[in-house]
Amino acid sequence: MTRVTMGMRTSLDGFVADASGDSSPLYPDLDRIAENAVVKEAIERTGAVILGRNSYDMADEDLTGYEFQVPIFVLTHHPPNRGPKGENESLSVTFVSEGVERAVELAKAAAGDLDVTIIGADVARQALRAGLVDDVQVGIVPVLFGRGKRLFEDGGTDRIELERVRVIETDVDTDIRFRVRGGQRGPL
Repeated sequence: MTRVTMGMRTSLDGFVADASGDSSPLYPDLDRIAENAVVKEAIERTGAVILGRNSYDMADEDLTGYEFQVPIFVLTHHPPNRGPKGENESLSVTFVSEGVERAVELAKAAAGDLDVTIIGADVARQALRAGLVDDVQVGIVPVLFGRGKRLFEDGGTDRIELERVRVIETDVDTDIRFRVRGGQRGPL
């Protein structure tokens, strides 16, 4: 059964980018991160990816060598005029402007028996609020930003129950995987 997982790296204080919008301190050594067992597992289990437009733009229209060589669905109100570099028979990019529900629907169809991974704080929050996320994977990096863009920007008043599935500690980060138990959805 296809599962939908939102996957993000955060600072210890819960930020996905610092006050200037820089997320590079969360990725201090890309080669070591690529060797991380959690990252390897995600690549093997993922059949499609949903990106927010900001995450897509960080690639500067070049997905050559992107770790996920699968269909990618970019949630955006303003699709670019051209597609990215790096598309091939495994990696294709589709821009979706009909909302997160449609992006998840398309990604699930493309993923087959594999999972869908959501990357990008805004789109992850939208999917979680809509009840479309099965698992939450958070890599906590030992750095404090103090301010910036939070993974869960607006705490709201509604609660989503999570069940901790596993914790994996490395010298680079601490990865925690949660299963969404259900319950109410609402502002985050």
